[in-house]
Amino acid sequence: MNKPTIYDCSIIEIGKHQHEKGNISVIENGGSIPFEVNRVFYLYDIPGGEDRGAHAHKECHQFLVAVSGAFDIILDDGKTKRTVTLNRPYLGLHIPPGIWAGEIGFSSGSVCLVLASHLYDAGDYIRDYDQFLAYKNGDDKIS
Repeated sequence: MNKPTIYDCSIIEIGKHQHEKGNISVIENGGSIPFEVNRVFYLYDIPGGEDRGAHAHKECHQFLVAVSGAFDIILDDGKTKRTVTLNRPYLGLHIPPGIWAGEIGFSSGSVCLVLASHLYDAGDYIRDYDQFLAYKNGDDKIS
């Protein structure tokens, strides 16, 4: 079983093309990020003090971008925790499967863009932290 750690989560510079009329950043399959994108969604209008995420995936990779504002992501591999701040629209965080992640501390007007390797599948989510720890310790029977 693949047991990624928080150190397998990486900040990736998307890059930006500067222009006097505004900047553009491009994410393309086969180039910018280490997986094919099959689903895109975004989080917005998050009330101050609210948290999002707080789950892990069994197979789905995610790539998060703060397209507006800023927020922190707490990464947890079951042994070690790390906090990453996203606050630039040309930087994103790759989160491989098997990492517990939660987004916190959203600034006013923040928008979190999420690109995912898989379509939504409720069975891919681990939403209970104790079940996540069991999964990381090799219990493949987690549903």
